[in-house]
Amino acid sequence: WISVSVSESQTVEVQPGEEVTLLCSNISRSSTHTFWSRLVNRAKISCIASAYGSNMNASFCDGFQNGKFEMRSNISTVFLKIKQVDLSDSGMYFCGFYIDGHTVINVIHLNVQGNDESHNVVDGECKEKRDGIAKLMSVILGGLTVFLVMLIIGLVVKSRKLQTG
Repeated sequence: WISVSVSESQTVEVQPGEEVTLLCSNISRSSTHTFWSRLVNRAKISCIASAYGSNMNASFCDGFQNGKFEMRSNISTVFLKIKQVDLSDSGMYFCGFYIDGHTVINVIHLNVQGNDESHNVVDGECKEKRDGIAKLMSVILGGLTVFLVMLIIGLVVKSRKLQTG
């Protein structure tokens, strides 16, 4: 039997190129298996690193051995340092502990901020697309209205001809 519980959730914001340290409370009073993972493409949880015991000699998973990530701990907290963050580092990170047959997970949302200029360009493009879609919908609905009005008039005329004939 495996039990999983989420104990806390937090959001961390950082600028591209900066270094960030994600942290979660070490709730274990004894040696335990600790891990960091992240959600990739909203579908797959990818292992970053794991360690057992108090020495925190972390083992990094495939794709995370490039020196960009560092896992360490003190008595009360487990840390994941990410160096030179970029927009692709944004996402949901999980710090977990396996304690006495139970898995306890802390969720951390990392939001790497883009610069305001790129946001303004993207916002402008989105507004243009929304305006274009609104215009297209207006034309379609207008054409459909004209067609239905003509259809109704045609049916009324045909009905009157049948009644008088």
